[in-house]
Amino acid sequence: MKLSIVVPVFNEGKTVKFVLQKLLSLKLPLTYEVIVIDDGSTDGTTQILKQYPIKDKKKLKIVFHQKNSGKGEAVKTGFKTAGGDYLLVQDADLEYNPDEINKLLKPLMKKKNNSFTAVYGSRFKEVGAVIPKTYLFGNKLLTYLTNIMYRVRLTDMETGYKLLPAMVVKKLIRRQVKIIEVPIRYQGRNRLAGKKLTVTDAFEAIKAIFYYRFFD
Repeated sequence: MKLSIVVPVFNEGKTVKFVLQKLLSLKLPLTYEVIVIDDGSTDGTTQILKQYPIKDKKKLKIVFHQKNSGKGEAVKTGFKTAGGDYLLVQDADLEYNPDEINKLLKPLMKKKNNSFTAVYGSRFKEVGAVIPKTYLFGNKLLTYLTNIMYRVRLTDMETGYKLLPAMVVKKLIRRQVKIIEVPIRYQGRNRLAGKKLTVTDAFEAIKAIFYYRFFD
């Protein structure tokens, strides 16, 4: 089994080298690759990535978007490039600690047939997770709607740490993929610290919940 870690990057010059060092030094119980998508950064991130030493092209791949297209498009590019059986998105701002990836993999390593199992890192199952209050209400609302619409029992639908089977990533809940939640640590940022999510993102998420439930 192989894991593809997709890292969408936009103007993360202060942290991108450190997150790559963390990811490339992980000791995981399976083969993995790191795919970085620079989404048209303008703060020097692009130059940092172009000069980053790639010792193993099978383990680290860097793709550049000519212009900023948004995180969703960057993630799509990463998924298209990925060759792993499982996919995981790692934000470059280090709100999510790469050391937690082993926690997500642990349930899969115990299962003989894990092709239809997803693992979510829940910040609400971990004591001391720091989540900005402005995002807390929106998260609770989206999680509640998801649980009602898809008859699941999640605590953190909007977690950024989702370990997903590549073969069913586009139809995750509707294909009745089993979802396991594990506690993860989290150090949230506010907008002053560079947080990029807005109210518009929340409305887009609500639209997606209804669209994929009734129209897709």
